[in-house]
Amino acid sequence: MANRRVRGVLLAAAVVAGMVAVAHATNYSLWINGRTGGGQLGNHADFSYWGPASANAGVNKKSVNWDGYNHVSDQNYLVRDALDCYCTGQNWCYIAVHSAGNLQIGYSLALYGGSARMVKNAAPNAQGQCGNLDGSSQTGWNIKWVDVAGGAAGGSELANSGDWALDEPLVSDLKTSTARAMYDHNNTRAKWFYMYAGANGTLYSFLLPGQDDEAIAYHSSGGVSGSSGGSFCNPSDWFCNDLTLGTAKNEGGRAKWSYHSVAFRDGSEAYNHYTNGNWAGIVSKVRADMEANAK
Repeated sequence: MANRRVRGVLLAAAVVAGMVAVAHATNYSLWINGRTGGGQLGNHADFSYWGPASANAGVNKKSVNWDGYNHVSDQNYLVRDALDCYCTGQNWCYIAVHSAGNLQIGYSLALYGGSARMVKNAAPNAQGQCGNLDGSSQTGWNIKWVDVAGGAAGGSELANSGDWALDEPLVSDLKTSTARAMYDHNNTRAKWFYMYAGANGTLYSFLLPGQDDEAIAYHSSGGVSGSSGGSFCNPSDWFCNDLTLGTAKNEGGRAKWSYHSVAFRDGSEAYNHYTNGNWAGIVSKVRADMEANAK
């Protein structure tokens, strides 16, 4: 009888512990900036790159700030620290990225998404690093999906042409051949990348093939596969191949990378690349999606 009572008490304690663990499961929305940076490194509350921090940009939003200047490989630890902090254990993350932030999350998943990660306590220090929760580990991170605004994982012809400062380390990463060879873009660890492609390109359009948002052409913002860029447009343009919605192959036969889907194609040519300190441009479409669906 005593042993049965002890077992009953232990079972009840286990049930309570399980309920507590579930109760503490939290979803987070992580925002990874692009070139030029803007937020304080390690400060996940600093949204100065994006716009007012008061904006609704998904549940429990955090700004994953890296300097937007140095090589992706040199700054990626800041992204991995944030993923460890908020996307392990019982916690799950929605990810939103802009421009070269697309390279950062793709690099993280392809090269580190199959590695052992310590489960963290979601309480970062001033450097943006969290302590271990209970000594347990897991493989990779708990990510629901990734929204990509003006994604630069396919590189930009502006980097190829020298239009951006060539002594900036990130610019060498953003050359189309370099960006596309940096990691296996098909290896997203089965996480879906939803691509938002802007087409309000004016100033640099002569350098960027097909439709563009003034910094990134559709071949990159649309997740088009291959070792080089290409000319892709809206269906209304007769002079280049259509960038298709969803996961379908593009006109002309070029496929998208695995687990990449075009969620928005700027048929009205209304969205450029720039946030303008107010969640503007193509980022506005991703912010709206995060507000509606990252809960």
